[in-house]
Amino acid sequence: MASTLPAAGPATAATDPQRLTVDLAASEGPVMHGANGALYGLSDDGVPSDAALAPLKITSISQKPEGGAQHPNGDALSVSSSFFRNGGGEINVMMQDIYAKWPYEDLGIDDYLPKVDKIVQEVAADPNSDRFVYIPFNEPDQIWYNLGTGDQAQYEVNRDRFLQDWKTVYRRIRAIDPDARIAGPNESAYHTRLLTDFLAFAERENVLPQVMTWHELDSGSLRDFQGHYDTYRSIERKVGISPLKINIDEYANRRDLSVPGQLVQWVSMFERNKVYANQAYWDAAGNMDGNVVRSNIPNGGWWFFRWYAGLTGDTVKVTPPRADAIDTLQGLASLDTARRQAQVLLGGTEGDSDVVVQHVSRSVFGRTVTATVAEAAWSGYEGQHAAPRVLARTRVKVADDGSVTVPLRGLHKMSAYRIVLTPGGSGTPSATSVPWTASYEAEDAAISGGQVHTQGTVSNANGYAASGTKDVGSLNQASSKVAFTVTVPTAGTYDLAILYGNQSGAPATQKLSVDDADPVTVTYPSTQNWTYRAKNDVRVELSAGTHVLTLAKGDAEVTLDRVDLTARTGAPSASYEATLADISGRPAYDYSSSTGVGTGALVLRAGDEAVFDVYAPRDGYYTVVSRASAAVRLALHGAKVTAVPGRPLRLYLVAGNNRVAATAGHASVRSLDVAGDGSASGTLSYEGASAILAGGAKLVDSPHATAGSYIGRLGNSPDSTAEFTVHAPTAGRYLLVVHYAHNDRRDNGHSYNTDIMSRTADLTVGAAAPRTVTFKNTWSADDYWTVGVPVTLEKGANSVTFGNAGAWAPNIDRIELGRVIGRS
Repeated sequence: MASTLPAAGPATAATDPQRLTVDLAASEGPVMHGANGALYGLSDDGVPSDAALAPLKITSISQKPEGGAQHPNGDALSVSSSFFRNGGGEINVMMQDIYAKWPYEDLGIDDYLPKVDKIVQEVAADPNSDRFVYIPFNEPDQIWYNLGTGDQAQYEVNRDRFLQDWKTVYRRIRAIDPDARIAGPNESAYHTRLLTDFLAFAERENVLPQVMTWHELDSGSLRDFQGHYDTYRSIERKVGISPLKINIDEYANRRDLSVPGQLVQWVSMFERNKVYANQAYWDAAGNMDGNVVRSNIPNGGWWFFRWYAGLTGDTVKVTPPRADAIDTLQGLASLDTARRQAQVLLGGTEGDSDVVVQHVSRSVFGRTVTATVAEAAWSGYEGQHAAPRVLARTRVKVADDGSVTVPLRGLHKMSAYRIVLTPGGSGTPSATSVPWTASYEAEDAAISGGQVHTQGTVSNANGYAASGTKDVGSLNQASSKVAFTVTVPTAGTYDLAILYGNQSGAPATQKLSVDDADPVTVTYPSTQNWTYRAKNDVRVELSAGTHVLTLAKGDAEVTLDRVDLTARTGAPSASYEATLADISGRPAYDYSSSTGVGTGALVLRAGDEAVFDVYAPRDGYYTVVSRASAAVRLALHGAKVTAVPGRPLRLYLVAGNNRVAATAGHASVRSLDVAGDGSASGTLSYEGASAILAGGAKLVDSPHATAGSYIGRLGNSPDSTAEFTVHAPTAGRYLLVVHYAHNDRRDNGHSYNTDIMSRTADLTVGAAAPRTVTFKNTWSADDYWTVGVPVTLEKGANSVTFGNAGAWAPNIDRIELGRVIGRS
C-alpha cells in the first residue's frame, strides 16, 4: 500500500482524484531541457536581462539574420553575446526573415541566393559560428512553394521546385561554410507526404539537414504530436538514415504562452521524446515569447521554465490519466541519484489529483522522504509573479512497495505544480504559511456598461489567454463598472491583484470603492493590447464578512479579467532552498536533518558556488538571512558581503530576478531567506530637473512624470547629454535605477507581430569608460519603467551622464541610487 501525505490545497467536490504515476525506475535518458527555446525570444542585448536569461538554461533560440527586414530587432548576431554569456546553446538563423513582407515576397531563387551568401559570410566570420544553425526556408508548405496543395499533380511540380532549390541553397551554404549545420524543411505543420519525399531526395543527393524541423501550432498538437514523432522516425528507418536531431522550432499558441498549466503539457511531450522546441512568436520580441515581464521580471511562465531548468539527472516515465489528450493533466519528472532528488512538474487540469511516485529506492532516499509542493500560477503575460508559493512540506515513510503518494487538492487549471522528493532526516520541516485567498472572475460579477468576451479556447487557440477563457471589456461608458461580491474570514489588510488589459495607449485609471465608500484611484500601466493580460496589485482594508468591491470607469477604458484577494500576513517573504539552487564545483548534499525548509543542506567548500534566484517586487532594500552552519560569502550586483548565520543583511535588489551567489570555506547551507516590500529608505533620488542638459536635450512637461517633467530630446547627437551630480555617502558598489519611458516602433504592417523597438543610452560614471544600457519599449511614452545598472561610486560628488551620439536615448524621469550593501 502506498504511503500518503496530507493533501496539499483545499479539497474540492467529492470525485475520485485523477492519478498521475511516476516510475523512478524507468529512465528516459538524461534531462535535455530541449523545450525551453523561443522564436525572437531576445530582441536586443539586455532584453531580456542577464538575470532573466541565465536561470533558464536555454538550449536554442531562433532569430533573424543580421539586418533582416522582417522585424526591427532580434538580429541573431546582435543578440548572440547576451545569449551565449548566459549559458545559451545554439541560435537558429531564420534566413528568409531577410525579407520585409509576410508572407515573404517571392522574387525567385536568383534574388534569394545573394542574400544567402551575405548571411552565411557574416555568420561564418563570427567566433561562435559553430553555435549557429541555418534554416534556409520557413513554412514552404505555404510560402513560395505551396507544398500543402491537395492537387497531387501540382504538389509534385511544387515539390520538385522546392527540392531543387533546397539542394541549391544547401550547397551554397556549405560552399561558404563547409562545417555549417542546416535545418529543414521547416513546414508550418507535420506532413508525412513531404517528409517522405524530402528525406529520400536529401539522402540521395547528399543534402540531408543536420537538424529536422517542423512546427506544431494547433491545440490538436497536444493530441497528435506523439503520432507525428513516431511516424517521422519510421520514415527515417524506411529511408535508411540515422535518427536526426529534431527541433520543433515553433510551438504553442497565444492561449498557451505564459500559462504554466498549458506549457507543462507541451514541454512534457517534447522532453519525453528528447526533441528540442521553441515557443512561437505571436506578439513582441524580447520577452521569451510571453514569459518575461518588461526586461527582468518573472511571470508564472518564467517560474515554470525555471523549474524545468532545475531538473537534473534523468527524466523518468510519467503516466498521466489520459495520454495525448488536449488540456488534461500531464507531467514530466526527473531522478538525480547523485543529488538524491526526484522532481515532478505537472498541471493542465483543475480539481484533485494523486501523484503516485513508484520505486522510491531505499538506497537513494532511505525509509522516509520529505515532499515539498509548490505552485506557479498564471499571472498574465505582463503580470509579475513572486517566488512560487510552497503549499506543503511533509515527511512521510516510503511504503513497503516503494511508493509515495502525494495528494493534490483544488488544482488550478492554469497553474503548474512542482513536487520535490528528498531523503527524510531528523526533525520536522517548518510548517508552510499559506494565507487565505480567493479568486473572483469578472464575468461572474455584476456588470454595468460592459460586455463579456470569450478569449483563447481550444477552438480559438490563437486567442489570448484569459482566466476562465472570458473577460469583461467595452467598459467605456461613464456608468461602466464591475462589482465583485467577496467574503473574507477576518478583518485586516488584503492584497487585491487585478488581472487587466489597458488598450488606451497611456496609463489608465479606474475608481475602486468598497461598499460604496469614497473611491480611490487605481492606475493601470499600458499593455500591448486589451487582451494582453497584466496584473496590478493594490491593498484594501476589509472587516470580516461580505463586501462589494467595485471597479468603475476612470479616465480611459480598462478590461477586467479576474481579481484575487489574499490576506496580508506581513511583508512578503520567501525561503530559497540551497539544495535546489544552481551550483558549480562539487558541493555535497546532506539530508541528515529535515528541519527548516525540509530539503536538507548544500555543503559548500572552497571552489563551490550556489546561485539563488531571488525575486523582488520592486527596486529597494530587503532583509536577507542565511540559514547555514557557518558564515558564507554572498555576491550580488558586483558587491560581496559576509553573511553570518541568522544575522539579517540589508541588500538592495532590483525589481524582478536577482542572482545571488554564495561561497564558503566550509558551510552547510539550508536556505537564503528574503523578506520585505522594497524599502526606499537610505536611497538617493534625483529628478530630471536636477540634471545639466546640453545639445538640445530639454525638460518636457508631463503629468505622468513624478515631478511633472522628464528629460526629452536626449541623444541623436554627440553633444546631447544629461549630466547628474550624485552625492554618495560612502564609496562602493551601488545600483543606479533609471526611471524611463519611450514608445519606439517600426510597423511593417505585420499581420500579428507588434514591432516594438528598444532604445539605448551610453552611461558614463565619473572617469569610467562609458557603457551601453538597453531600454525596452514601455508600451507608451507615458509609462515609466525601471532598469537597474550596477555602478561604482566614489565618496562625495560623482557625475552620472547619459547620452547617445547616433540615436535617441529614452526619456528619463528620474534616477535613484542605493548602495548594494545597505546599513542594517
